[in-house]
Amino acid sequence: MSPLPRTTRLDRQTANRLLDTAVANVQRDYPVHWTRLIAGPEDLVPHRTLHPVFAGSYDWHSCVHQTWLAARLLRHDPNLPSAASAKSVLTSLITPEGCATEAAYFSTGAGRHWERPYGWAWLLTLDAELAATPWSVAPLSEVLRANWLTWIQDARFPVRVGTHANTAFAVGLVLDAARATGDTELAEACTSAALRWYFDDAGYGGFEPDAADFLSPALAEADLMRRVLDSAEFAQWFDAFLPDLTADRWQILREPVPVDDPSGAHGSHLSGLILSRAWAWRSIADSLPSSHRYVSLAEEASEDHSAVGWNYVFGYGYAAEHWLGTFAAYLELGT
Repeated sequence: MSPLPRTTRLDRQTANRLLDTAVANVQRDYPVHWTRLIAGPEDLVPHRTLHPVFAGSYDWHSCVHQTWLAARLLRHDPNLPSAASAKSVLTSLITPEGCATEAAYFSTGAGRHWERPYGWAWLLTLDAELAATPWSVAPLSEVLRANWLTWIQDARFPVRVGTHANTAFAVGLVLDAARATGDTELAEACTSAALRWYFDDAGYGGFEPDAADFLSPALAEADLMRRVLDSAEFAQWFDAFLPDLTADRWQILREPVPVDDPSGAHGSHLSGLILSRAWAWRSIADSLPSSHRYVSLAEEASEDHSAVGWNYVFGYGYAAEHWLGTFAAYLELGT
């Protein structure tokens, strides 16, 4: 994630609490949310049979990014009080045999679509995070990299929603991972898709948020485009994309949304929306020229969202805690 965010709320105690939560989550098998296609009774096997590495934390993608969270926190502070136990858990879960089993599933017909693009993006982000560690998610990462390239090079249209199918957020994650690992082919594929899907967008007119959103379609798109355009180009694009950002209609985008039920599935999504908007506004502010008319607005919006979003990270049950820590750490640390 570039430019690097300014860490503000992740003190050592909070980082260790996030680490403890992530490690507990990746080991927790139930409740589990299955979304895969079942072709017959022979497919009715325990989740961990097909996914021995990433079966915890409610669903596959959440387990992947909670694993990323643990690894990212260990890099942030290798001497956290829970570091030794966290490393032991990661070593027990991330094995060559387990990753080979996971890879086999994603090589099947169903696996070439399952968890695309959100889960794939987090897995490739995790792969980049593990590059300098004792752990490796190969050959799973190799299969998903190949699947990603096959998909993104032929995909005609983006997906502009505020949930897992959003293509802008996923492409941004993978682009960062590709650049971090020097994967030029993957980076170029992501850049090409971003320009193909979004460069001509102007006069954004969407209605946000939906009740289940944890991403802003508008801000996720802008957060991707600032990665593929230089500052002057991005300013021109952003001016055309949201020319009336100060208008009353965009107050709902500038200010944190109310969260009526932060312990519920959709309520926790809105909590995550606040956090993801915080990092998007911050990146927008950092990427625009310093004299741009929207810099102060974006900085203020980021700080407002960050202050409110952190209130929902802990204390609202498993529906929230199995994933919100990832968004909080991403806000403060980036990738």
